[in-house]
Amino acid sequence: MARDRTQGEDYVGPLKRLLAGVLIACLFGIFLLWRIDSPRVEQFRASLVDRFVPSFAWAMTPVTGTINLFRDFQSYQHVVEQNKELRRELQQMKAWKEAALQLEQENARLLDLNNVRLDPQLTYVTGVVLADSGSPFRQSVLLNIGKRDGVVDGWATMDGIGLVGRISGVGETTSRVMLLTDASSRIPAIIQPSGQNALIVGDNSLAPHVDFVENPDQVRPGDRVVSSGDGGVFPAGLLIGRVASDPGGRLRVRLAADYERLEFLRVLRDHGKERIERPGDLIAPEVSGGFMQGDLVTEEITEGTDG
Repeated sequence: MARDRTQGEDYVGPLKRLLAGVLIACLFGIFLLWRIDSPRVEQFRASLVDRFVPSFAWAMTPVTGTINLFRDFQSYQHVVEQNKELRRELQQMKAWKEAALQLEQENARLLDLNNVRLDPQLTYVTGVVLADSGSPFRQSVLLNIGKRDGVVDGWATMDGIGLVGRISGVGETTSRVMLLTDASSRIPAIIQPSGQNALIVGDNSLAPHVDFVENPDQVRPGDRVVSSGDGGVFPAGLLIGRVASDPGGRLRVRLAADYERLEFLRVLRDHGKERIERPGDLIAPEVSGGFMQGDLVTEEITEGTDG
């Protein structure tokens, strides 16, 4: 078997050399054929091209397909890059759209503040809501205006439509607004068109109670509720909301102000009423002689004790 393998190798070597020599001779002949500048050789070359080149169109099909596939891949890659760029631009457009919607809503609320009709004798200053301290026990917001802007404790605040609350604390640059929904809020009001006097009592919900109505039978859901001005705390005629009825049959007020979007509040300057300098003045105003009603009661009790 080793001898047969050696004999096969002896035949393969000369055969390879023979084929290599024939290939070199053919290539050299083709080179000479294409380099000879003669009319007859040129005619012969043209006849060879006309005879064999059209027959090799099938051989070029894989090459053409590969080239087309490569071009399609380049086009697909370009489309993918364009798609990524369009996605980035779409994200930017969404951000711009959200900013535009927020600006539009802010502009609408500012327009509401400017278009609301108030008593010509009332002036106002507009502030921005800085923080909301709403809790189960207290309902209030903080404004960016204070004593330097002339804000006084006790003044009424409104949004673009209805009454929101009153100033319950003033700093140099900020002030706190106690909302109508606060449990300690009590607002005297008139129910229209019946003209019934009532008291709007906050209970930390978005629909305060309507208490102390003179004649509840004359009050209907949907009646308009405005401030009465009693007590000299709020100006009269400020819109509070409309009467509604809860499932238990108790009267409530559906507030006109949008409490879910309190961004700007209008503080009404009411210089025609007496100022509330101390919290006790709201309950027991001063009497003649410079004494408070509480001081008079204390004095009477003291005298009675001494006697």
